[in-house]
Amino acid sequence: MSDELYERGEQIRREVLGEAYVKNSIAATDAFSEPMRTFAVRNLWGDVWARPGLDRRARSIVNLALLAAANRPNELKIHVRAALNNGVKREEIAEIFLQVALYAGVPTGSDATRVAKQTFAEIDAEQKLS
Repeated sequence: MSDELYERGEQIRREVLGEAYVKNSIAATDAFSEPMRTFAVRNLWGDVWARPGLDRRARSIVNLALLAAANRPNELKIHVRAALNNGVKREEIAEIFLQVALYAGVPTGSDATRVAKQTFAEIDAEQKLS
């Protein structure tokens, strides 16, 4: 039996987050975490991310602001990469976190900026190796 939402979700997830991230995520999944991963792939990626109302770039911008404001550094790191994949520039990410600082507090914006800088450094190091 085909699960179109799940299949579409995996495709979008690979395009947005990258093949390496998805492979690592699948490898790290066990019986306990499988229901959550399946739920996210089907509903978050296969449904919401597939909707026509916002393009992927806009969704990434919203995610960066929300994840920063909600103090979710692990997810923020993932979505900094995704935002770059979706065409958001590093300078724009800095501006997003300034906006977050204004509305959610300077410590929140500063933490998000630190996460982004760390992620940029990792990406730069990976690109030097390839």
